[in-house]
Amino acid sequence: MHLRGLFFSLIGSLSVTCAAEIPDVIPLWPGAAPGSEQLTIAERITERSTDPAKPDRIFTQIVTPSLSVHRPEKPNGIAVIVAPGGGYQRIVIDKEGPDTSAWLNRLGITAFVLKYRLPGEGHENAKDVALQDAQRAMRVIRAHAAEWGLDPARIGFLGYSAGGHLSASLEFFFDRKIYPPIDAADQLSARPDFSVLGYAPAGARGPRPASLAGLTPRQLLDWDYKIEATPGVKYPPTFILQADDDPTVNPQNAATIYLALKQNGTPVEMHVFRRGGHGFGIRDAKGPVTHWPDLCAEWMKEIGVLH
Repeated sequence: MHLRGLFFSLIGSLSVTCAAEIPDVIPLWPGAAPGSEQLTIAERITERSTDPAKPDRIFTQIVTPSLSVHRPEKPNGIAVIVAPGGGYQRIVIDKEGPDTSAWLNRLGITAFVLKYRLPGEGHENAKDVALQDAQRAMRVIRAHAAEWGLDPARIGFLGYSAGGHLSASLEFFFDRKIYPPIDAADQLSARPDFSVLGYAPAGARGPRPASLAGLTPRQLLDWDYKIEATPGVKYPPTFILQADDDPTVNPQNAATIYLALKQNGTPVEMHVFRRGGHGFGIRDAKGPVTHWPDLCAEWMKEIGVLH
């Protein structure tokens, strides 16, 4: 057996010890998040469903971003950060988090569900706060990888809808300096080792306006984090999933991201399903689109992440 595979087989045999050392909830910042120090809003959780068997809670007014940990029975050293969607106006807790974490856990992957800040809730540098949290999440996991039994070179990021845009933003702008370093973790790379983009917007369309004055933080985010390739940069291997009948995110967005990655020679795989709508994730997927997790797992094997 290859030495790397042997090492992580041994890590798997010690999974109970390693997993127990990972906190259930990991605050991203040691104090107030950058640019949120003066906010006095209180986080809200709102239940939108009337069916107790199918909860549909959302987070809003987020001041303390964090990672919620979902552990597999037999960890294999791989970690994936999961960013639910919500249009950057809310974070969908139940619809795109638990089922995705359970699927990853069945593969032996430790899932970290990201609760990230939203641009329209009063933070300074509001257009940057979601990406600040995504960068910090990658760095915190890398900083603790050894003690948590994780491979710092097999940390992925999976996002849906706005979370998919956040995932794409992280891979395209992982090295953008958008907050001052606060500890040793911030000396580490925020680049994901692989990315999964579910029905992800590609940002604003058309030529950039001469002036962005008067735009909302949400609109500024679309322009500042428009997905365009920088010549010569090879981005992380990427898996893209999209429904052709998506009424919210036009499938042209998936094509835009795919072509941006291809032009720089990045390994990328894209699946566009004829039907599926928007926001299907795993829980609400029906028909052929239900096969995307199996396709994604095979892709992870193809790129050498999953053994």
